[in-house]
Amino acid sequence: MFERKNCKKKKLYKSIFSEIGMAFKITEASQLKEGSTIMIDGEAFTLRSMDISKTGKHGHAKCRFEAISIISDKKKVMVVPGHERFEVPMIEKRKAQVLSLTNGKASLMDMESFENLDLDIPEELKEQIKEGSNIEYWDIEGKKIIKRAS
Repeated sequence: MFERKNCKKKKLYKSIFSEIGMAFKITEASQLKEGSTIMIDGEAFTLRSMDISKTGKHGHAKCRFEAISIISDKKKVMVVPGHERFEVPMIEKRKAQVLSLTNGKASLMDMESFENLDLDIPEELKEQIKEGSNIEYWDIEGKKIIKRAS
C-alpha cells in the first residue's frame, strides 16, 4: 500500500512539473556524461564531448564541454565550475500520423491523444515523409519537433 501512494505522488509531481514547464531533475556539471541532455539558456542541448580538470589551488574542478542543440543544431562550447547546476529537460517521444503536407510543414495527428499539430519538416526528412505515413516527434519542454519517419 505504501508503494502505491509513492507511485501516485511521483506521477502527480511529474504532471505538475510538466504543466508549468520546469525541469524534473537538476544535476551538477561534474556528474554529466557524453550523450546527456541539459538545458542551456532555455534550449535543450546534447553533450558531445566533455573534459573535467583536476581541482586547483582554490579547490574547484572545471568542466569544459561541447554541446549541440537538439532543435536548431547550434554548437556551444562552455567552461563551467564542476558544482554548476543544470536542468535536465523532460523529453517525451510520441508517434503521429501525417495528415497532409504543405510548404515544408506537416499536419499531424497524435496517435494517442488525437491532437492535431502543424510542425516544420526537417530538411533531411523531406524525402521520407509522405501523407498517411507515421512519424516520431519529440516534445521537449513544450517545443515539438519531428525526429524520424517510420
